[in-house]
Amino acid sequence: MVSPATPYIGRFAPSPTGPLHFGSLATAVASYLDARHYHGQWLLRMEDIDPPREMAGAADLILQQLEIHALHWDSKVLFQSTRSDAYRETLKQLEADGLIYRCHCSRQQLKERGGLHPRRCTYTGNPDKPHALRLAVADESEINYTDLFQGQQHQHIKQEVGDFVLHRKDGLFAYQLAVVLDDAFQGVNHVIRGSDLLDSTARQIYLQQLLGVASPQYGHLPVAVDTAGNKLSKQNMAPPVERTTPTLNLWVAMQWLGMTPPQALQQATPGELITWAIPHWDRKAVPGLIQQLAP
Repeated sequence: MVSPATPYIGRFAPSPTGPLHFGSLATAVASYLDARHYHGQWLLRMEDIDPPREMAGAADLILQQLEIHALHWDSKVLFQSTRSDAYRETLKQLEADGLIYRCHCSRQQLKERGGLHPRRCTYTGNPDKPHALRLAVADESEINYTDLFQGQQHQHIKQEVGDFVLHRKDGLFAYQLAVVLDDAFQGVNHVIRGSDLLDSTARQIYLQQLLGVASPQYGHLPVAVDTAGNKLSKQNMAPPVERTTPTLNLWVAMQWLGMTPPQALQQATPGELITWAIPHWDRKAVPGLIQQLAP
């Protein structure tokens, strides 16, 4: 993990599958405030490596939503779709080192085997036949780290996850590969994100160690759910944040994150509210539950 003396570099990395909803806005607010509170940079990365799920115009809409809420990023936005060469080079190196292998197993086959890949899959078909590339995880693959909000975490990847995919059967790069390479490329050393990604963090740390790059300090926020207990997500048709009420949106997000902005700022501009929030950000005030009802 990073040293306390290392200059802070954080990031927000939405996928352009739709506009920001409450949960994603709260994550953006938390990652922004954490970066600014610790006098760091806040970078923006658009994770646009899954075209079938993307919505036309969503990337521009997200950028507009962030600006309306006075969440201004440092440096040029990085689009993952421009990073394909770096992903390919890493896969070539891992293949040359004998650390990845071809797999044509279906999800149903893996489900029948308990969800873990037994590494008994031998690719014998046509080399042009669609196949995934899996990382051959070592037996010694225990990962321990301390999450800023969720505390001590432990996962034995070989036993609990198995060999995981770095390049999908449909020809797209896997999230685990792209996020590790891009965090390293941008020098990101603090990652504040939703706890729906908590389970994948150990895999990313394992891959970082394998590639010889530093692991960021991770902090996973509560997942925002509706009154029925459903996660607020684009897949669940969560409504986008209202563009005409940015101060109210920020106010609610800050309260959900454990902050108590003064009543006098209810009529403030988004920038004024953000300016108040930066010195008042407190990691210890963030609810530690994995799930919490949204207001």
